[in-house]
Amino acid sequence: MREQVEAVQRMQDYIEEHLGEEITPADLARAALFSPWHACRLFTAWLGLTPADYIRRLRLSRSALRLRDEACKVADVAFEMGFGSVDGYQRAFFRAFGCNPREYAARPVPLRLFTPYGVKYREMERKTVMEPVKNVFVRLVEKPARKVILKRGVRADDYFAYCEEVGCDVWGILRSIRGLEGEPVCLWLPSAYIAPGTSRYVQGVEVAEVDETQPPEGFDVIRLPAAEYLLFQGEPFAEEDYCQAIEELEAAIKKYDPSGMGYVWDETNPRIQLEPIGTRGYIELMPVCRKP
Repeated sequence: MREQVEAVQRMQDYIEEHLGEEITPADLARAALFSPWHACRLFTAWLGLTPADYIRRLRLSRSALRLRDEACKVADVAFEMGFGSVDGYQRAFFRAFGCNPREYAARPVPLRLFTPYGVKYREMERKTVMEPVKNVFVRLVEKPARKVILKRGVRADDYFAYCEEVGCDVWGILRSIRGLEGEPVCLWLPSAYIAPGTSRYVQGVEVAEVDETQPPEGFDVIRLPAAEYLLFQGEPFAEEDYCQAIEELEAAIKKYDPSGMGYVWDETNPRIQLEPIGTRGYIELMPVCRKP
C-alpha cells in the first residue's frame, strides 16, 4: 500500500515539475518505477482521474490564474501550458469553465479550479512521533475593513468536518477569486457572523470593501471591520506532517499571553487559518484589541 501511494505521489510531483512540457506515459512510468500500464492503473485508482484528465484539468486551472493575474495573450498561455493549439485550448477551457478564455481574461469571474491534493498527504498514516516546534514567530498585523466571500457549512468546527459537509472543491472556487492576501482563508466565525443553522468554521476569500465580485451560487458575503491580529507562524515542516504542525502551533497559541504586548484576545472578530504549506510553516491569525 505504501509503495503504491509513494509511486502515485512521484507521478504527481513529476507532473507539477513538467506541467508546461510534453508528459508521456513513459515519463510517468519512469517516475513511478512501474510499467506504463501499471502506473496508469495505480494513478487512476488512487486519484479517480486518468493521468491525461489530471494533467488537462491542472493545466486549465493554472492557465486561468495566469489569465486573471497577468497581461498575457491567450495563444501564449495555451502553448506555454502544453496545449497543442489555441483552438483546442479554447474548446477545453470552455468545456471546463463555461466561458471563453479571452472573455475571462477581460472580466474574471469565479471558476471551479482544480486543486491537486497530494495522495501522499491524504493517504499515508500519520507519524506517531514528531519533534516539537522549536520556534513560533509572532508579529502584529493590521487588516483593513473588508468583505469575505465565503461558503458556509452546517455544523463543522474544523477542516475535516467541513469537507464532509460541503466537499473539498470549495477551495478551488475560492482560489479563482483575486483576494487581498492572494490566497483563500479558513475562518472560525464569532456568533454575530454565523447564520442560523450554519457552521462556525467556513472557507472564504477576503476582498476589498469596494470589490464588486458576485459570489458564486451557494456562497455568502460578510463585512468585517478593520482589526488587529497576532500572526503565529511555525517552522517549516514535511508536508505529510501537516496535522501535527497544526496541533503544535495551536498548543503554542493556547499558552500565549498577549497582555505582554498590551493586548487582549478579541472575540468579536474571526480567527483565521491559512493553508498549511510546509515550506513556510503553519500560520494562524488571532484577533486582538488594545487592553482597556
